[in-house]
This record gives sequence, structure tokens and C-alpha cells, in this order.
Amino acid sequence: MKRVLTAVVLIPVVLLIVFKAPLWLFVPVVGVFIVIGLREYLSMVEASGAQAFRWPTYVLGLLPLAALLALSLPEIWHPRDMPPDLPYQSDLLPLWVAICFIAPATFGAMLVFRKDLRNGMASVAACMFGIFYVALPLSLTIDLRDNPSQRFLLTFILFSVWAGDIAAYYVGKNVGRHKLAPIVSPNKSWEGAIASVVASIGMAALVFYFQNQITDFFTGESGLWKPTFHASRYFRIPWGHVIALGIITNVAAQFGDLFESALKRGIGVKDSGTLLPGHGGLLDRIDALLFAFPVVMFYISVVEFLGRLIYP
Repeated sequence: MKRVLTAVVLIPVVLLIVFKAPLWLFVPVVGVFIVIGLREYLSMVEASGAQAFRWPTYVLGLLPLAALLALSLPEIWHPRDMPPDLPYQSDLLPLWVAICFIAPATFGAMLVFRKDLRNGMASVAACMFGIFYVALPLSLTIDLRDNPSQRFLLTFILFSVWAGDIAAYYVGKNVGRHKLAPIVSPNKSWEGAIASVVASIGMAALVFYFQNQITDFFTGESGLWKPTFHASRYFRIPWGHVIALGIITNVAAQFGDLFESALKRGIGVKDSGTLLPGHGGLLDRIDALLFAFPVVMFYISVVEFLGRLIYP
């Protein structure tokens, strides 16, 4: 019952923030999720025996968001002064490239001045990984939401992962016979995994079919994502990409779920935290999304790059 009640309360709140929160509110909310996710992850790191660099990890994980907010101040405080046809601005990639250079030096300096150097390599590696495991994928939601032709993909990822999770649970519980990953997650089955993929493809078809309406619900402006391959110009819905996105999003989400389960099983804990009654910690709820967000962004970026390359 706690699990159901928590979902009933949280899902509408999440959707409201995703659809309607302005940039100056959406970015800090994502920052809060990053801090909570990193806190749970670093607790697992310490449970494994390594000593985490907590505050540097929080600061480095939030630094791209803080820089984005600072760069967006003119648009936030003086929107009427901005050109009406201002192009898509949010691009966190250069900021994350900077983090790739800053993070090793930061954690290296912290290790040099630590009195106890045991497990130093594990501490640095774990904190570095945590930034790119938790903070980077969550920050991608900002780029997706701020891009007029891609913001509906944020809805697609959420609904696709949720639909796949529900299908896997009920099909696996009722007809699951063949174990998917018996050591990591004994309750998951191949039958449930296949049902999850099918459900995600179905949800992808629905979201892409109504992508214009979903985009309109975000901001009152219509906008379609169309791959720039020549053939796609003659079709409103690129069904090949819809099926591909449904499959890769679901596969990535299932691996994200299994990966977090492997981390927890390796250190002997059941949940990443106790934040959500009946669900465990925040990471227990977003583990699938942490793999799904980067995979979808990579797929979209590659498709658009190839489209511009082949048909400039």
C-alpha cells in the first residue's frame, strides 16, 4: 500500500514539474535530485569500505547547473529584452567537458592532503564515477526540456520506462519462468523483460503519434522532432526510429535497474535509502532513467549528425 500511495503522490508532481516549471525552477529541482542521488550513492560507496569525498562530489555535480543558471540570468530576469526568435540555448555538453578536466585534479588534490591514503584509488574512482553516473544523466533532462523539437522526448523516456517497468512486473510475476539475472536480481525473468520491451515500443508509438500535442502542452508551441534523413521528409512519424528508440530505451533502462541492483548486492544492502516509503531510496526509483537518458540523447545526436552530414 505504501508503494502505491507514494507513486500516486509523486507521479503527478513529477509530471507537473516536467511540463510546467519554468527554467529558473526546473534547474534547481534537478539539482535537488542530483544531491539526493549522490548522497545515496556515496553512502553505498562508504558502505563498500571506501572513503568518499562528499562535498567536492556535490559541488562538481552541481557546477554545470550553476553555470547554466548564471548564463541564463538575462533570459530569466529580462525575457522581454530577448529576441523572439532566440534559438535553443541550453547546452550543457561544454560544461561537462570542463568537469572531465576539473574533477581528476580536484579529487587528486583532496587525496594528496588526506591523512589515511588506504583505498585512495577506490575513493577517487568511485567519486568520479558517481558524478557521471548520477549528475550527468539527470542534467540531460534540462537540455531535453529546453529544446523545442526534443522536449517531448523527456515525456517519452519517462512513460516508456514506467510502462516497461509495469509490464515486466506483472508479466514476470504471473508467467515468468526463466531467470534473467539470477545472481543480481532473482525475481526478474526473461518473460518479463520481453514484455517490458513490447510495452516500451507501444508507449513510444503513442508518444510519437501525439508528439505535437505533447509539445504544445509544454509551452503552447507546436514542434516535431524529425530526423534529417531524406526519407523522413515524406513521413510525419519516422516509425523506424520510433521502434529503435523504444527498444534501446527499454534495454538501457533494464540494464540500469540491474546495474544498481548489482551495486547494492555487492555491498549487502537492500535499498539505496529510505526516502520514499515502499520504494526505498531515490536511486531505487531512477536507476533505469540514469541509463535511459544518455542512450536516448546519444541516439538523437547521432541521427541528427548523420542527417546533416548526408543531406546538408
